[in-house]
Amino acid sequence: MSKRDYYEVLGVGRNATEEEIKKAYRKLSKKYHPDLNPGDKSAEEKFKEINEAYEVLSDPQKRAAYDQFGHAGAQGFGGQGGFGDFQGGFGGFGAEEIFGDIFDMFFGGGSRKRQGPQRGSDLSAEIELTFEEAAFGTTKTIEIPRTETCEICHGTGAKPGTGQRTCPTCNGTGQQQIVQNTPFGRFIQSRPCQTCAGQGKIIEQPCQHCHGKGRVRKLRKITVNIPAGVDSGTRVRKAGEGEAGLRGGPPGDLYLIVRVKPHKIFRREHNDVVMKLNISFPQAALGDEVEVPTLEGKEKIKISPGTQNGTVIRLRGKGIVDVHGRGRGDQRIEIQVEVPTKLTERQKQLLEELAETMGQKPAGVHQEKSFFDKVKDAFMG
Repeated sequence: MSKRDYYEVLGVGRNATEEEIKKAYRKLSKKYHPDLNPGDKSAEEKFKEINEAYEVLSDPQKRAAYDQFGHAGAQGFGGQGGFGDFQGGFGGFGAEEIFGDIFDMFFGGGSRKRQGPQRGSDLSAEIELTFEEAAFGTTKTIEIPRTETCEICHGTGAKPGTGQRTCPTCNGTGQQQIVQNTPFGRFIQSRPCQTCAGQGKIIEQPCQHCHGKGRVRKLRKITVNIPAGVDSGTRVRKAGEGEAGLRGGPPGDLYLIVRVKPHKIFRREHNDVVMKLNISFPQAALGDEVEVPTLEGKEKIKISPGTQNGTVIRLRGKGIVDVHGRGRGDQRIEIQVEVPTKLTERQKQLLEELAETMGQKPAGVHQEKSFFDKVKDAFMG
């Protein structure tokens, strides 16, 4: 059965960045990881396919070969056929050696595995907060799946009581050198050792808990302190709570992406809290003292006589604390004067009288006809 396109496996385009490839891999590996899908053979096969695709596309050298030559090119760099089987047109030696040396020359041997400690990958997750939690800060406990150092073998991958021995093939370097004498000169290529998979060590008896990997997948509860003043899109870093490192390397970090739920009354504009306040026409005209909600409870404000629709009343220092410690915003109250839609006859009469005292006569108000209007109506029927 032919293999699926690696880009299709990860669900990314051929021009995807390294970060996009990494993000897609994390999402899919989390979904199909065997530890989260026990007994599901289909998920296990998909997980293997995802890892195979990521191994190639995350490596600049392998990806370049794959983009040009497809699966055969990717296999060639792993020493399992591909370019190594092609003997024509390169002076009697494999295209793998030629292209391997060219890529090493330009990319510094990017496919070589590091032998020393390696830092773990960073993780990211979304966290939802209420408007008040974002404004004042809070403490949250979340669950995340991550890779951790095996507690049984302490990351060595070896069964307790046993150890590792130096690979006899590469003498612990993790690299094999292949020398080719050609009409063009002497070519030396380094590739990961096939015996120890580039690790430099051989585990004689793998740890049964982690199957020799030195790391296991776990669902971990983590408590995070959210500072006051965060907003949607803010990233909160939790150092050392990412994926476990390799060969004694430090763990990565956890980044929480904040999403703030909408509030029924307030909205946020920078560090200001904004709300609308509906008042009646008499309140706007005569003035009043009303109670309004704030983030810290209720507070009375004065409505000045003659307040117009759209007037903004500002409460200093009643907004949101700046997340970088640069003061605190205000609360802005936007006044909306309500026009009544249903009036009693008495209310209508009072408004008509008010209009008359102000020199105004609404078009819909009945007016007494003059003597000439009455004569005109009599003659015209």
